[in-house]
Amino acid sequence: MSEKPAKVGAVLVVGSGIAGIQASLDLAESGYYVYLVEKNSAIGGIMPALDKTFPTNDCSMCILSPKLVDCGRHLNVNTITNTEVLDIQGEPGNFKVTLKQKARYVDPTKCTGCGSCSEQCPVKVPDEFNQRLNNRKAIYKLYAQAFPNAYAIDPTKCLRMKKPKACGKCLQACQAGAIDHTMTDQIMEIEVGSVILCPGFEKFDSSQLAYYGYGKHPNVVTSMEFERLLSASGPFGGHLQRPSDGKEPHKIAWIQCVGSRNCRIDRGYCSSVCCMYAIKEAEIAKEHSPYPLETAIFFMDMRTYGKDFEQYYHKAEHEVGVRFIRSRVYEIVEAGDGSGNCRIRYADDAGNITYEDFDLAVLSIGLDPPADMIELAGKLGIKLNKYNFCQSAPLTGVGTNRPGIFVAGAFSSPRDIPETVMQASAAAADSAAGLAEVRSTLTKIKEYPSEIDVAGEIVRTGVFVCHCGINIGSVVNVPSVAEYARTLPTVVFATDNLYTCSQDTSAQIKDAIREHNLNRVIVASCSPRTHEPMFQETLKEAGLNPNLFEMTNIRDQCSWVHMHEPEKATEKAKDLVKMAVYRAALLEPISSVSLDMNHDALVIGGGVSGMTSAVNLSKQGYKVFLVEKADVLGGTANRIRYGMNGEDIPAFVSNLINQVTTDEKITVYTGVEISDVHGFVGNFETTISSGEVLKHGVTIIATGADEYKPTEYLYGQNDRVITLLEMEALLAEVDNKVRDAKNIVFIQCVGSREPERPYCSRICCTKSIKQALLVKEANPEANVYVLYRDIRTYAFYEELYTEARRKGIIFIRYELDNKPVVEAADNGLKVTVTDHVLGIPIEIEADLVALASAVMSPRENNSKLSQFYKVPLNQDGFFLEAHMKLRPVDFGTDGVFMCGLAHGPKNLEENVNQAKAAVGRACTVLAKNTITVEGKSAFVNKNKCTGCGECENVCPAKAVQVDPEQRVAVVNDALCKGCGACASSCRCGAINIKGCTNQQLVAMLDAL
Repeated sequence: MSEKPAKVGAVLVVGSGIAGIQASLDLAESGYYVYLVEKNSAIGGIMPALDKTFPTNDCSMCILSPKLVDCGRHLNVNTITNTEVLDIQGEPGNFKVTLKQKARYVDPTKCTGCGSCSEQCPVKVPDEFNQRLNNRKAIYKLYAQAFPNAYAIDPTKCLRMKKPKACGKCLQACQAGAIDHTMTDQIMEIEVGSVILCPGFEKFDSSQLAYYGYGKHPNVVTSMEFERLLSASGPFGGHLQRPSDGKEPHKIAWIQCVGSRNCRIDRGYCSSVCCMYAIKEAEIAKEHSPYPLETAIFFMDMRTYGKDFEQYYHKAEHEVGVRFIRSRVYEIVEAGDGSGNCRIRYADDAGNITYEDFDLAVLSIGLDPPADMIELAGKLGIKLNKYNFCQSAPLTGVGTNRPGIFVAGAFSSPRDIPETVMQASAAAADSAAGLAEVRSTLTKIKEYPSEIDVAGEIVRTGVFVCHCGINIGSVVNVPSVAEYARTLPTVVFATDNLYTCSQDTSAQIKDAIREHNLNRVIVASCSPRTHEPMFQETLKEAGLNPNLFEMTNIRDQCSWVHMHEPEKATEKAKDLVKMAVYRAALLEPISSVSLDMNHDALVIGGGVSGMTSAVNLSKQGYKVFLVEKADVLGGTANRIRYGMNGEDIPAFVSNLINQVTTDEKITVYTGVEISDVHGFVGNFETTISSGEVLKHGVTIIATGADEYKPTEYLYGQNDRVITLLEMEALLAEVDNKVRDAKNIVFIQCVGSREPERPYCSRICCTKSIKQALLVKEANPEANVYVLYRDIRTYAFYEELYTEARRKGIIFIRYELDNKPVVEAADNGLKVTVTDHVLGIPIEIEADLVALASAVMSPRENNSKLSQFYKVPLNQDGFFLEAHMKLRPVDFGTDGVFMCGLAHGPKNLEENVNQAKAAVGRACTVLAKNTITVEGKSAFVNKNKCTGCGECENVCPAKAVQVDPEQRVAVVNDALCKGCGACASSCRCGAINIKGCTNQQLVAMLDAL
C-alpha cells in the first residue's frame, strides 16, 4: 500500500486583483508560502483603473498601493507575472501545478522602471489599461504604480521582434541592460497544498447591444472608460472632457443594466456593483467639474443594498443633486443637430415615451466571467453555473466541487470590493485549515539592517509631498509646497511625487535616506490611518527607527475640505508641513516591546457565524472558547428553514452544532455573557458572567442581530399579519394559513430605508421572493403580491425574480410617502396600494400579509462589547470596521475582529463567508510566536508626579497604577495604548506619551 504524499505548506493563488493580493498576504502572514500567479505584466487587477471607491470616495489607488507594496516586499509571496496555469494534478495537501510564463523581454530584476526605453520606442499601441482612449508604446509599464516596477514588451507590436534589424532604440536607451529580445516562454512546475482561484472578471462587450450606439456614436462610453476619464493617471489627467472632441460635458447620463438582467443575451443575473459605481461616478464627475454639471441615472431598480450604500444614494439624490430616472431606455442615437450630443429615447415609470439630449452617455456595463478561466475550469473539472461563473459549494462561501481548490472574488459571483476582500480572507482560512500541520515549514523570516544610531546627530529631515494623482494635486500646488519645505530648518531634502505610496517611490525614499543621511522622514499626503505602517516599514528597511517618521494629511485636511479654495488650501498645506517639520525634529527612536502570544481564541456569539469561525479556528489547530448568551446554539438560523438556493438550513445548523460540541479544541459556554475585559492583542483576559476568566490572544465578535418587530400594518393586532421569519415556519409546516389562502401579500422595507433605520436590510427582497415561490408550490392557485420600493435581488438571485414573474407573482411598486395601508376586514384583511403604472389605488382582499421587517442591531449588547473591547459602532448600532473597503472584518483595535450580522445585514452564505474571513485575519495574529507592541506608551516624570491617581482613574486600558509605596504613577507598557487620556488629565504635566510629547505638540503650535 503506497503512502499518502506529505502535505505542502504552500498555496497557489491564481489572479492578483484585490482578492488575490488579500488572500496572498493573509496566507503569508499566517505561515504559508504563496505563489501569486498573474497573467498580466503587473498585479492589481481592476482597482488601479478605478478613480474612486464607494461609499467612502477614497482614491482607489491610494488604498490599494500599500497592499501592492506589501505584496512586493513580502518574502513569502512569490509574484509570478505574465503567467497562466496549464494544469493542476494531485489531491488536497499535495497538488502539482504546471505554469507557463510568457516572455516579458525585460528582466524585472534589472529594470529600474525609469521609462527611458518607452520614451525612445517609436511604436504606438492603443492603451488597454486606459480602455484604448489613448496610446502607449510597444514597451510599456501597465500603470504608473505597477508592481513589478518593470517594463514589458508587446511582442506582436515590437518592430525588433518582427524584424531583428528594424529597430533597437530601447536597447540603446536602457542603461541597466534589462532588455532581452531573445527571451522565450518558460514552462515550470510547482508543488502546493491548496489552490485559490481569483481571476476576477471581464467587462461586458457593449457593442453586442447595438441600440445603445456604442462603437457607432463617439460620445457613448462605458463606465470603465469613464473611470479613466476621471482618473489623474488617465488619458486626460483627470480633466473631464468628451474623448471625441475634447468638449467639456455639461450634461451626462448613465444607463444602467447594460449587459445585466438581460435574458435575451444570456445575462439573466444582476452584476451587483453597477448602481453604486454609477452613483459614485455621477457624484465624482460633479466634483471634477468647475462649472454646474447635470448628471442623470436611468435605472429600473436602484440596488444600494450594502453597508452605508442607501445613505450614499440618498446623499447623491438630495445633497449632491444627481437625478434618478426610473425608466426603460430603448435607444441612444446622435442628436442630429451637429452638437455630437446623445439623444436618449426612453419610457418613464408611467410608460410615457420621452426624448432627452446629453453631452455624454455612460453605459453601466456588467461583469462577465473571464474567458480563459472557463477553459481552465473545464480542464480542472471545476463546476461552473449556467453563466460560466464558478459554482460555489453550498454554504461554504468559498468551496468548489474539487476539494482543496477554493474560489474568491467576482469569479464566484459579481460582487464589490469589500465582499471580494472578505471572500479572499475566507478562502485563505479554508485553504490553510487543511494545511495546519505544515504551517511555517516553507516560509522565510525577514531580516532588517541594523538600526542606525541617531543619538547626538544633527537633525536631517527629508520631506516627500504627494500629488496623489489629482486628489491633492488638483487643488494644492504641490511643487510649491515641496519648494517651501526646502526652506524650513533641518530640511536637507524635499521633493514631490505623483504617488508617494507606489513601489518605486518607496525605493526612492530609501535611496534618499542613504544619499542625504536623513534621520527624520516626513510624508505629506493622505491618511496615516491607511498608509503610516507602510512608510514606517520603508524606514525599517533603510535602517531607521520607524518612529522617526511623521505624516501629515494634506488630502483630507486641505484638498478635500478646501477644494474650491486652492490658494488657501496650498497655504494650509505649507503650514501643516512646517508643523510636521518642527515636530519631527523632536522625535526620538522608540523601541517596540515583544511579548508572549496566547494562541487561544474567543468567539462571542453562537450563531452560524460564530460556530463557523470556531470550527475553522479548530481545524487550524487553535483552541477556541465559544460564548453564547442564549441557552442554545444556532441564533437566528434556528428559525430559518430554507436557504436562498434551497439549502436545508436545519440540517446545516444541526451539523454545525454537532461539530462545535464534539470538538475537543472548542469549549462551549451557553447562557453566559461577557462581564469584563482586560488586556490587549495576544494577551486578553475576558470574564464571563459565570465568573470564569478566559485567557486568549484574539477575539471574534459574532453577536448576530435582531428582527424588527413592526408597529405598523396591524402587526401584533391581527394574527394574519406576520414577519418573514414567522412565514418561514408556516411554509415549512405547510400550514393551513398558507395552503388555504387565496391572496397573500408581501410588503417590503418594513422598518428599513426609513429615517429611524436608513439602511437597506439587504436580504428581504430575495427572501420574500423565495417565500412567494414556495407559496406558489404549496398553493398554485393563490394570488401572490409583492409590494416593493426597489427589488434588490442582486447577483444570481435575480433568477428568482425572473422566475417569480414568469409564475404569475404580481409586483407593485409603492413610494415612501405613499405606503400601503393594511386594514382589518370581515373575512381577513384589506390592503390598499397605489399602482405605480396606473396611478390609482388598488384594493387586495388578503388572507395573509407577510412583512419584510428590518434586520436590527442588538444595540444594548453591542454597546457593552464596544466599551469592553474599545471598538466602535456605526450610527445604526452595527460594529464599524477599520476600513470599509480593505479591512471589512478588522477593527482599529488589534486582535479583535467581527463577522456576520454583527457587521451588518447579510444572508447565510455571506455570514459563512465573513466568519471564515474573520478567522483568516485572526490567524495572521495567532500564527506569530510573539506579539510586538509598538512602544508608544505613556511615561512618567517621577519628579513631577504627586501620585494623585487621576491618570489611573481615566485610563481606559487600565495600564496606569499608582505605586502605593513610592506614591508615583507606574505605566504597564504592554497594556498602554498611547491614547493620551492620562497625559491630558495630568495637572502636573508629569505624564507624557512617547512619540507625542507635550514638547512636540507645543513645537507644532509655535511653528504657526
